[in-house]
Amino acid sequence: MAHVPVIPPGSAPPLAPYSPGVRVDAGQRVVHVSGMLALDAAGAIVGVGDVRAQTRCVLDAIRAVVEAAGGTLADVAMNQIFLKDLGDYAAFNEVYREYFPGKPPARYCVRADLVKPEFLVEVAATAYLPA
Repeated sequence: MAHVPVIPPGSAPPLAPYSPGVRVDAGQRVVHVSGMLALDAAGAIVGVGDVRAQTRCVLDAIRAVVEAAGGTLADVAMNQIFLKDLGDYAAFNEVYREYFPGKPPARYCVRADLVKPEFLVEVAATAYLPA
């Protein structure tokens, strides 16, 4: 099965060996988005101590990958959410609802230690693009 990396213009440099997104399947309709962290285009951490700012940054990064692949956030079918502190769950959801109104995708959310202590949220996604 072929896969094509998806790298949006101006995206943050990866912290490890990965592509921000990958299109897969015979029709290249499935997009897997790597776990996104709150990083700006220069690789600096955004919103230290502010889960709402980090959530916006992360969801904007997911939107950029999906749009670079030819889709929209409405094409996202599944999100995997990792929070450093489950006490941030309500604040995370306030912002999340703005990005996924109406028919939100399936998801799960777990508490996890993230790659750097300044990161409060990480989200990975899977989108299915229209034919």
